[in-house]
Amino acid sequence: MSQHSDIAPRTQRKKRLSIYLDPDLSDRLADHAGRHAQSRSMIAEAAIASLLSPDAEERREAALAKRLDRIDRNIQRLERDIGIANEAFAIFMRAWLTSTASLSEIAQAAAQAKGGERYDKFLEALGRRLAKGPRLRQEITEDMDSSSTNTSRPRDPRP
Repeated sequence: MSQHSDIAPRTQRKKRLSIYLDPDLSDRLADHAGRHAQSRSMIAEAAIASLLSPDAEERREAALAKRLDRIDRNIQRLERDIGIANEAFAIFMRAWLTSTASLSEIAQAAAQAKGGERYDKFLEALGRRLAKGPRLRQEITEDMDSSSTNTSRPRDPRP
């Protein structure tokens, strides 16, 4: 026997491949290898094997489908929220238009000044609510959930 009998035959050895990587990609590969205590070569080999595996396309398709499902759920939530906002605005406008009487010119000037003050207060309240308060969507969900159990407590209508 030769002294090289413990070395695998040449056909079973891994083949060397030299590649050029973008400096940023090379740094990311080195960081990943360091975090996982693996060689860059092992990580690159696993990535190439994953890319070339027969189920790679199926995995990419599954990942894409998962992302698309999440986007679809978000769009459905947005459509629901916009629908709620539109209905709330329509109800408010109908109530406001039917309950607001016409004013004389003098009263109208005073009402515009008072309206400006109220609008400023509205903006402050809206800012506070957006910063820390519950969203209308959350209140509606909570109200619907609690109305089915009839254990709801009266909600504070102040923003």
